[in-house]
Amino acid sequence: MDDVDLNLLRALDALLVEGGVTGAARRLGLSRSAVSRTLARLRSVTGDPLLVRAGRGLVATPYAAELRERVPALSREVLAVLRLATNNLDIASLERTFTIRANEGFVAGLSVALVAAITKAAPRVRLRFAPKAEKDARPLREGQIDLEIGVLGVFAPEVRTRSLFRDSFVGLARIGHPLFSGADITPESYAACDHVVTSRKGEFTGPVDDALAELKLQRTASVVVPGFPDAMQIARHSDLVALVPRSCLGNNLENGQTATAGLQSFDLPVRTPEIVVSAMWHPRMDADAAHRWFRDTVVSVCRTANPRR
Repeated sequence: MDDVDLNLLRALDALLVEGGVTGAARRLGLSRSAVSRTLARLRSVTGDPLLVRAGRGLVATPYAAELRERVPALSREVLAVLRLATNNLDIASLERTFTIRANEGFVAGLSVALVAAITKAAPRVRLRFAPKAEKDARPLREGQIDLEIGVLGVFAPEVRTRSLFRDSFVGLARIGHPLFSGADITPESYAACDHVVTSRKGEFTGPVDDALAELKLQRTASVVVPGFPDAMQIARHSDLVALVPRSCLGNNLENGQTATAGLQSFDLPVRTPEIVVSAMWHPRMDADAAHRWFRDTVVSVCRTANPRR
């Protein structure tokens, strides 16, 4: 395959179909001299004259006559392989499994809407939600997951990203909690409570602790859980105060009750960094029409549920 020019295949196809340089030049949109030079190259590459003079015209050699039956299909196949992928995708008949890696809060909050949108458009598509044990780009690179949902942070430099929505933290405590007995929730009254912290790494500090430290305050974290739904469940049945993204509020549970049943939310008395939730995928999936449709659907569902972008 050294020094093989695939453009020669297209020229050979035109020469064999037209049976001459003039017709091939017209078909290819090239000058007659350019096609004559290409014919000379083809003769050199194949070691066969291909088209030889017969009176005032050209006739195909036996080898060229044999190629005439093969080259058109071969040319179309090569062009199909090398052509930019098209979007001729029948979503309704698409059979494929897509894997999303996301934390429990995303699954609890948006999985119902996402499943409904996917099922309506592509009933044969299957979804797999994978646990988010750690932030590692290897599953994206190796094709084990199709889409990562979360906060960017430090990630693989080649990974493609698309913002889904902006979020912020709010506090949660059970209805009737002593924290709500006063007129306003102050940094001091907030810090004086016992807290349940959400951390995949098992850390007892979170985004609110730096803000409290600036006021020379420190809260007490009594429990650490891996997911926001766990923190909400503990806060519902204890005096511990939880910290969750605002997007966790109002999500529907299977029993028809809201995720915040028995809980009261409140704005934090200190400022915490805004959360930007993004979709991440590996660039090798950029041109895949089915994957493009899938990630567009995820983006649409997330932005509809959380208009802040």
